Amino acid sequence: MKKTPFFLLVLSICATVLFSSFTSLDNVIEQDNNTPPDEFEILLNYLKSNNAFINGESLPIIMADEVRKNIKNPKFHLIDIRTEAWFEYGHIKNAANVKPENLLTYFETSIKPQDFDKIVLICYSGQSAAYYSSLLRLAGYNNVHSMKWGMSSWREDFADNAWNKNIKNDYATKLETTEKTKPEHTSHPKLNTGKTEAKEILKARLETLFATPYKEYIIKSIDIFENPDNYYIINYWDEDKCTGHIPGTLHFQPNASFSDNLLTLPTNEKIVVYEATGQKAAYIVAYLNVLGYNAGNLAYGANSFMNELLKEHGLDAFSKKEINMFPVIE
Repeated sequence: MKKTPFFLLVLSICATVLFSSFTSLDNVIEQDNNTPPDEFEILLNYLKSNNAFINGESLPIIMADEVRKNIKNPKFHLIDIRTEAWFEYGHIKNAANVKPENLLTYFETSIKPQDFDKIVLICYSGQSAAYYSSLLRLAGYNNVHSMKWGMSSWREDFADNAWNKNIKNDYATKLETTEKTKPEHTSHPKLNTGKTEAKEILKARLETLFATPYKEYIIKSIDIFENPDNYYIINYWDEDKCTGHIPGTLHFQPNASFSDNLLTLPTNEKIVVYEATGQKAAYIVAYLNVLGYNAGNLAYGANSFMNELLKEHGLDAFSKKEINMFPVIE
């Protein structure tokens, strides 16, 4: 019997092992492909296909002047989410006073949202109204808007209670222009609603968030600058509008790539989103929290630490010109 040369025997063994490895790898890939999506993946795919407003700067924010012109318009419905005391102190004519935690129930049982062209949420500064408008948009109410600058743009005494006392320039000299590199994709949040359908998962997440006070998602600029390592900071701003940013910030362009970059975000850190006013950021913070991220909004945005610099560059700075003298109901 003719003996098989040693090198042929080794080659035969290697081929067998290699083929077995490929077979095992194919099985792993097939198994991964057959793994059903978890709650996060189900919800993300649903939101990406149903909420285009999250990708871009065309967020549903309207000016006080438009609200003023439509006070008597039956197709406009105004909802003031401030406290009852501030509402009684002065509110826009025909506005309903609804607590934020009751908004979802109000939309489901007290009004017919589809009967209105625009439903406008109004708060003190425009930030919490933007946050809850985002949640309601995610719930499917696509005619919801927030009023820019809130009641601060309606009359000066309201501005004195909110924007006027929060615009500062304390950290305008501590900015940098070097952009931090985005990390590779990481793991995503684990949602545990116990639901399997996208709409059911979304409803469960929304009920949780409406029951949580907005103040729990507010971060002040002093905390960011003095304790930057405690936060994962995102600058949600068009690149050509950036005159400098908070050190260690990651830049996210407001466009369709935002959703694609979600998986670079950490699940074990506090994410802080900011731009000029905190109003556009509030829409993004709501979106991230629905998906299970631990996200917060920088109060009053860049106006809270570089208001004068924003003015110099003609950017979205709060100033006296934003304040009207419109009538209120007392």
